[in-house]
Amino acid sequence: MNRLELDPDASPRAAFGAQLRLSREEMGLTQDELGDRMEYSGTHVSAVETGRKPPTPRFARQADHVFGSGSKFVDMHWNIRRTSLLQGFPDYVAQEERAVELRVFELGIIPGLLQTPEYAEAITTGAVRRGSITQAQADERLNLLTARQRIITRQPTPLLHAVLDESCIRRRVGGPKAMGAQLDYLVALAELPNVVLQIAPYDIGEMRSFDLPVYLLTLPDRSVAAYSESAQQGHFERETDAVRPLLTAYHQLQVEALSQVASMALISKVRKELQ
Repeated sequence: MNRLELDPDASPRAAFGAQLRLSREEMGLTQDELGDRMEYSGTHVSAVETGRKPPTPRFARQADHVFGSGSKFVDMHWNIRRTSLLQGFPDYVAQEERAVELRVFELGIIPGLLQTPEYAEAITTGAVRRGSITQAQADERLNLLTARQRIITRQPTPLLHAVLDESCIRRRVGGPKAMGAQLDYLVALAELPNVVLQIAPYDIGEMRSFDLPVYLLTLPDRSVAAYSESAQQGHFERETDAVRPLLTAYHQLQVEALSQVASMALISKVRKELQ
């Protein structure tokens, strides 16, 4: 059997998974047996042990209860939440990989799912230089982004709707060469049959329905989850009454945004201005 070994020093999530496995094996439990005691599936336990899923607060509490470990796993869970990832974002990422449809709105920067490696590195390098994150946290962000971007071409492919505020393509990140390559990549992505990409131009003014980034996921059971964030806080929501207004606002934004053809023309225009 192949066994994925995690380096507990690699990240707080890896440390949690390694400790969970160690505690389980010390009790002589299989993943299925531990899952039964914690009211989770053995597959879920495996995903947390290998770092593929982040532990939730409930998962951490259940682990402490089963192992009689006081608040060890709860404390480790909060170490994960204190990484460079905003609160709520790990919960969003865990659902993103399951989504059959994704709707994205971003302003200021190109959304992570659509970033080139050079653009993404420029963004994280800037954050390190400002002192807002460490180099280790920057590496964590880039590694996570690489894993997330596989969703665009996975099989079966999800449908991706992306509406970018015009500021995303106007703000020059990484210098003319990196920004030019990023704009070229957006045009190439828009040619994929599962991608719809639109620009919300400045002149829609007050008709832009969002002032903060918003991500909406349609899951296999057709339920919709939402993630939104400010500069310092993220929020993941699955309650229908809270998600429905965001979905309505997104549809309104798509109507006001440029068509995909007009959006590609604007991106090409901005691309030429870089030369």
